[in-house]
Amino acid sequence: MLIVSYDFNDDKRRSKFSKFLKKYGRRLQYSVFELKNSNRILQNVIKEVEYKYKPYFKNSDSVLIYQICQSCEKKILRYGYAVHEEENLICFS
Repeated sequence: MLIVSYDFNDDKRRSKFSKFLKKYGRRLQYSVFELKNSNRILQNVIKEVEYKYKPYFKNSDSVLIYQICQSCEKKILRYGYAVHEEENLICFS
């Protein structure tokens, strides 16, 4: 699993980045996404940040990417009801 957290001062840039991340995962909180942990996705996100966003960073702008290993995923505790938690839920029977 990849966790991507971001903060952009510019509303337009923040919205574009959010739409970009939606292609690869689901929103957990307003500026936090959970993405599938694949090398291809990680490289796509890094390229997007490096070429489209980093050149325009101001003092308060940031993107944090956390790679969480599969064994560590089992140690994640979730509490509460995230607003977007159920949006992308797929159930198989």
